[in-house]
Amino acid sequence: MNLPNTGQKRLVIIGGGFAGISLAKKLSEIDLQIVLLDRHNYHTFQPLLYQVSTSGLEPDSIAYPIRKVLKHLENLYFRMAAVERIDPEQQFIFTNTGNLHYDYLVMATGTKTNFFGNPNIARHAMPMKTVPQALNIRSLMLQNFEKADDCQDPIERKALLNFCIIGAGPTGVELAGAFAELKNNVFPKDYKHLNIDEMEINLFEGGARVLSPMSENASKKAAEFLENLGVRIHLKTLASDYDGETVTLKDGTKIRSKNFIWTAGVTGASIEGFDNHILVERLNRYKVNRYNQVEGFENIFAIGDIAYMETEDFPLGHPQVAQPAIQQGELLADNLEKLVEGKDMKPFKYVDKGTMATIGRNKAVADIKKLRFGGFFAWFIWMFVHLMALVGFRNKVVVFFNWAYNYINYDKAARLIMRPFKPKAEITGKNTD
Repeated sequence: MNLPNTGQKRLVIIGGGFAGISLAKKLSEIDLQIVLLDRHNYHTFQPLLYQVSTSGLEPDSIAYPIRKVLKHLENLYFRMAAVERIDPEQQFIFTNTGNLHYDYLVMATGTKTNFFGNPNIARHAMPMKTVPQALNIRSLMLQNFEKADDCQDPIERKALLNFCIIGAGPTGVELAGAFAELKNNVFPKDYKHLNIDEMEINLFEGGARVLSPMSENASKKAAEFLENLGVRIHLKTLASDYDGETVTLKDGTKIRSKNFIWTAGVTGASIEGFDNHILVERLNRYKVNRYNQVEGFENIFAIGDIAYMETEDFPLGHPQVAQPAIQQGELLADNLEKLVEGKDMKPFKYVDKGTMATIGRNKAVADIKKLRFGGFFAWFIWMFVHLMALVGFRNKVVVFFNWAYNYINYDKAARLIMRPFKPKAEITGKNTD
C-alpha cells in the first residue's frame, strides 16, 4: 500500500462508521500517522437508510465523502480497501489493495446482517445495512408495483403487493410505517388504476412486542400507530424459510410475497486473524476492557458495535446503536494521546441519551431517561436530533427540504428506478450488494 514514511508511528483505523469517524475527527493533535481504511469512500448515516429504501430521500443526502469529513487532518491518509486478515503478532494488515504495518490498531468495523445460519433466507431476503442495499429495496418495491399494475393474475398481483418485514426493532418498525405512508398517501395517486387496498404490510416479530429494546409504553404506542396505519403485526412469529416467492413461518404457515425484507438481527463484522477466545461467539464481538483495548493486547482497540464491554450498568455489553460508538470513539481519541505520552488512560462510561423511533407522519416514540414521549412531540424531537446528527451542512439542508416537501405535499419525490434490481438467483456468481 502506497503510504509515505513520515518517521511517525502508525495508527490504523478500520471502518468509517460512527465510531471510526468520531475517533478520527478528534485526532488532529496526535503525533501519529493516521490511516483510515473503509470499503466505501463515504460515511453512511444509517438511521435514515429506511428513508432511502422507501423513496423519501436520495442516497447522497445521507452519505458524505470520508475525505471531506476529515479534510482538516494533515496527518491522515484514507485508503478505500476491504480488510481481509490481520496478523496481530507481526502487526500487519492484509487488504484487497495491498498490505500495511501498524503500531496501533483500532477496529471499528460495525455489524453485518445476521441470517442465523439460514442459507435460503440469506440468498433471497433483502437486507438493509448499506446504501446499495437500500437502493435495491427501493428498486424492487417500484418494479413490483409496475408489474402489479400490468398483472392480470390476482394471485400473482397479491404476491407482488405483499410486503413482509422480518424483525420489529427500530428499523423494522420505521420501515413498516414508511411503507404504510406510501400506501395511504402516495401510491393511490401514482397507480390510479390499481386497487391499492391489495397492498399488504406484514411485520413479523419473534418476541412478545415491537420495539423490545424500548419501554413497554413505547412498544404499546408504536403498535397502536402501526395498526392505525394499516400494518398487520404478527408477534411471537418466526420466519423459517424463504425461496424468493413464498415465506414459510415456523408453524408451517406459507405466505406468498415478492417483497421479503430482513431486519431481524445483526452480528459483529469481525476480521480473520484473531484467536476465537477474544470473540463473544454468539455475538461475534471482540471482548474489550474499560479502555476499549482488545483482550490480550495493549495496542489493539475495538470500538462501537464490534466491541463487547461488560460493565456494571451493561453486563451484556452496550447497545449496538450510534451513541455508544460515538462516545467510545471520542474517548479513545483522548486515550490514544495519553497512551502515546505515557499517561494513564480514562475508563469508558456510557451516557445513555435515550432511544427513539419514528412510525410516520406526526408519529414517533421516545424514551429519554425516565421520560416517555409519544406522538407529535416525540416525532419533532426525532426529526431535530437526526437532522443535527447528519454529517455535512449540505446534507442537513437537503434532508430538511425533502422532509418539508414531503410533509406539505404528502409526497415522496425519489420514486425512481435508477438501476433495476435483479435477485441473486438470477445473477450466477454475482453479489448484488
